[in-house]
Amino acid sequence: MRLLHTSDWHLGRSFHGASLLEEQAAAIERIAELALEHAVDAVLIAGDLYDRAIPPAEAVVLFNVALARLSAGGTAVVAIAGNHDSHVRVSVYDPLLSAFGVTIRGDVGRAQEPVLVTPRDGGAPVAIYPLPYLEPAVDGPALAGAPVRLRHEEVTRLAIERIHADRRARPPQRSVLVAHTFVAGGETSESERELTIGNVDRVSVAAFAGFDYVALGHLHASQQLDGPRVAYSGTPLAYSFSEQHHVKSVRIVELAADGTATVQVLPLAVGRRLCTLRGPIDELCGDPRHAAASEARVRAILTDDVLPLQAMARLRARFPHIAELRHEPPELARSGGAERHRQVRQARSPLQLATAFFTDQQGQPPGEPEAELLRAALAAAERGGER
Repeated sequence: MRLLHTSDWHLGRSFHGASLLEEQAAAIERIAELALEHAVDAVLIAGDLYDRAIPPAEAVVLFNVALARLSAGGTAVVAIAGNHDSHVRVSVYDPLLSAFGVTIRGDVGRAQEPVLVTPRDGGAPVAIYPLPYLEPAVDGPALAGAPVRLRHEEVTRLAIERIHADRRARPPQRSVLVAHTFVAGGETSESERELTIGNVDRVSVAAFAGFDYVALGHLHASQQLDGPRVAYSGTPLAYSFSEQHHVKSVRIVELAADGTATVQVLPLAVGRRLCTLRGPIDELCGDPRHAAASEARVRAILTDDVLPLQAMARLRARFPHIAELRHEPPELARSGGAERHRQVRQARSPLQLATAFFTDQQGQPPGEPEAELLRAALAAAERGGER
């Protein structure tokens, strides 16, 4: 049995305001090519199909195209809802699509119902169990059968025990779990949404005992946690500068007859690369060593004593895809560094920060018309950020 493990597509996401839809389409096309090249029996998509519960129409269209492309030729597709997805919306057509070899599971109550996939080259079928993201406050009481407060570890073990009960009722067969959660020991990045405050969202590797392979989603870096058996595929694209050194990839999993998993990690090599540049603005704009960054998404950290006027405009003339500008002058480093600067910034309101930035860039504070525009823009941004 050969599987392709991918996750966290976050369709509809933008990068500092720039649409990623074309790059996401290119990533999906490359995933489909790899599935065909390696003759996989099933594609596993471990959650966060979309970036938000109500995705934009173009993201939904892209996902539909992806399902058609991936399932062409009889390849099974098994996808689950992640913490960014609406469990109901993403799985509304699951009963219909399952007749065509496509499963999109959002109902935790059906986690113990496997998708049985028979290898193309013959052999016994493999039971693939789709376990969507679990919300302890909602799913805990349902799984426990009582109004209790559970941690992620506890609610995950309850769901998995139901799956193991189904496995015990069947003849012995290879089994795969597809899950979306934060497994303890995993490497994080800045672009993942926190599941809880503190560490109560962590689930131990031990909770996933008994499966031949566990295809995880949620963490954005490709990584394994129990040899090749328990692993994150990571995102197909970088979604924050904290991911700029990630090698974005998919995992091709070969399950032997005895259930032993052998894994190939295949880089996707799609999407615009990310680059962080640090130095005075004259150096960044004039040094020929930075020419290669002209096609990258750039984070510029300026070390000038004073933030230069029109800094973003000057940088954009050199780096058309610049995404982020930070100012960390030498005085800042001498007096406590970037961390102190960040704390000072966080102590100021969004309007104060926007007003200070306007003043730095224009050389004078905003007049009343400009101030009103800033207030309106911030109010609109806050409304747009509500879930």
